[in-house]
Amino acid sequence: MELIDSKLKERIAQLDIPFNTYGYDHLGVSKEHLEYFFTFLSFLYNDYFRVRTFGLEHVPSEGRVMIVGNHSGGIPIDGGMILASLMLDAEKPRLVQGMVEKFANRMPFLSTWFSRVGQFTGLPEHAVRILENERALMVFPEGARGTAKLHKDQFTLVRFGTGFMRLALQTGTPIVPAGFLGGGDAFPTVLNLKRIGKLFGLPYLPITRHILPLPLPKPCELYYGEPMVFEGTGNEEDEVIERYVQEVKDKIGELITRGLRRREQEQLALQSPS
Repeated sequence: MELIDSKLKERIAQLDIPFNTYGYDHLGVSKEHLEYFFTFLSFLYNDYFRVRTFGLEHVPSEGRVMIVGNHSGGIPIDGGMILASLMLDAEKPRLVQGMVEKFANRMPFLSTWFSRVGQFTGLPEHAVRILENERALMVFPEGARGTAKLHKDQFTLVRFGTGFMRLALQTGTPIVPAGFLGGGDAFPTVLNLKRIGKLFGLPYLPITRHILPLPLPKPCELYYGEPMVFEGTGNEEDEVIERYVQEVKDKIGELITRGLRRREQEQLALQSPS
């Protein structure tokens, strides 16, 4: 029995990525690694978290684009599910490439694996190179502050960094906002141990309600909004950049609110007598 599904192989073959005869592109992405990576993500996306995705038509099928999302759990489930949605459910599959936290670069095996599946250390030059190659870049402006949210705060948004906006302006890249719901339920953090985390080279060590550092099979939803285009060069005053960033943050907040309303309506429908 083949480990890699034939339909997945077909979708990876449809990617606008110039793989050479050895299955690598000029950025170091490996077709073989993608096949194994998305086999795992497919299981999580379709079977474990049972993700429902809305608004995929808002993500351009080609050309540079920045997908900007929220974090909602102690581990970046949201990032993996964004990757899976664009590879598995989009009419034309796209490889979304993200910026990995810098601490991962200190782990030799993980660092190499991430780069082979298109996820590079969060450095500006890496982000620029991805966009200049007309690819999709995934950004979480909340950073580690976002994954550190406790379960009770999972639907809130903490402070956004501004670097992504200057990058979007500098490269003329449209931004597609994304709202993810469910990560906090799947990984319900109740405490973050920062001192112990630093011993392992991590920003913190999350403690969940169920103790084990493994996500629960909770259903998740992913909402994409319409592309947002901002005018500028990236050299604007901080006040201008912060206003643009707030617009993106507000839009992501609207997507989260829309998802919560949908959940509430569906719950009421289940409780209503037939």
